[in-house]
Amino acid sequence: MTDSLPRRIRIGLLTGACLYVLGGMALAQAETLDFRQAVDVALKQNPDLMGVQAQMAQARAGINQAEGARMPKITVSAGVTRTNDALNVFGIKLSQRQATFNDFGAGQFDPTNPNVLSIAPNSLNYPGSVNNFNTRIQAELPLYTGGKIEGYVQQARSMLLAAQAGDQAARQQIIYHALQAYDGVYTARAFKGVAAKALEAAQSQVKTVDSLFKQGVVIKSDLLSAQVRQEEVKLQQDQAANMEAQAIDALHVVLGVPLNQPITLGPEVMVTMPEGDPNAWVGQAMERNPQIQALQHQIAAASGKIEVARADRYPQVGAMARFDTNDPNVGFESRSYTVGAQLNWTLFDGGVTQNAVDQAVAKRMELQAKLQSEQNQLGMQVQDSYRKAVDAAHQVKTRELAVMQAEEAARIVSKRYADGVGTLVEVQGAQAQLDKARADLILAKQQVNLQRAALRLAIGDLTLDATQPIKPQAQAAVAQAAAVDTPSKP
Repeated sequence: MTDSLPRRIRIGLLTGACLYVLGGMALAQAETLDFRQAVDVALKQNPDLMGVQAQMAQARAGINQAEGARMPKITVSAGVTRTNDALNVFGIKLSQRQATFNDFGAGQFDPTNPNVLSIAPNSLNYPGSVNNFNTRIQAELPLYTGGKIEGYVQQARSMLLAAQAGDQAARQQIIYHALQAYDGVYTARAFKGVAAKALEAAQSQVKTVDSLFKQGVVIKSDLLSAQVRQEEVKLQQDQAANMEAQAIDALHVVLGVPLNQPITLGPEVMVTMPEGDPNAWVGQAMERNPQIQALQHQIAAASGKIEVARADRYPQVGAMARFDTNDPNVGFESRSYTVGAQLNWTLFDGGVTQNAVDQAVAKRMELQAKLQSEQNQLGMQVQDSYRKAVDAAHQVKTRELAVMQAEEAARIVSKRYADGVGTLVEVQGAQAQLDKARADLILAKQQVNLQRAALRLAIGDLTLDATQPIKPQAQAAVAQAAAVDTPSKP
């Protein structure tokens, strides 16, 4: 027993040392991601983008399938038959080049019998069983399909273009969501900084009130009120820490990485305003927005489907070439060939074709109406995002002035209280106003980025080139640049 306790201590120390080393290794392996790298990770692992890429693969296969219908179709078949059916036996013998006069009942033909033509020959009506080994190679080529193949090709190509536009839309959406999550972490950290400053002020306030209480200048309720305020600020600090943890978890989800994987973020990013005349942005959005482009290509695909349905109104013409061998045993004797062309034209089908055309036309009209609705909403979205981006930039400047005013007011009120002129209620009110002004400034800065990103997303040019990293020493000038870098309202 005397040696067991030191041994346990040694084991505990060794275990603790191992955990410390492993923890250090895990921290050392924490991945540092700037915004571009974060977007690259999200693009590689996002399931929505994988689904769009699968749609593109389907569309490419559809194009190959439609174009392949123009090529000849070649089939090879082999079969064996044994039968005693009179018609089939006679046909098989002809195919095998083995038919004889006896197969017509020549042995029963008696020219002296006046009723000879009424005799039913047994060898023809009741033949013995025969075997036939048939081998066939056949080629079929469509010569005219009434535009059906062309319609299928148009439909498949348009669906590929729609899928490619959908891919661009998905990529820009991923960039937008990655920006929200990435910027959300820095916003949460900024709130955490506000809470830290508030705690520092609350602690200083407790010291001041405690000193005044000991001097008999203030009553005990002031000290208790200051202590309560300090505890409330500590709670706010915990809430800010939880907000940061939630923001980091959200970033993990957007990137598609495990929640326990450590990530160190690179510098903050700022989204720039689009170039050009704001009055022309709505028109640019109609031309460049990938979701609008996808709908336009879907309408073109619907037009191809109409052509496919209309093709059944027209004749279908095809050519055929066939090579056969027929043999009573396994082999390739008695060769023959057949070539030909065929025309099929359905003159009446009870309205099936017309209803199929009407259905395809109605589907295209539905997509056209959806496109018109999306274009109307997109125009409103561009204007709304632009106005909000401008307002957010102006709010940053206003919030900065509000912070400066609140800091000065808090300083004056605190000095008045220390001199025994003001009240603690005034001090706490001024500090609360300062905390609110700082929080409002953080939200305003975040809105500048998000509204600019929403504007670029609507226009269809939210790319990594639209973002710029913010150097730590330049962060103080970001708000001023945001207010200046804003075009005039259209």
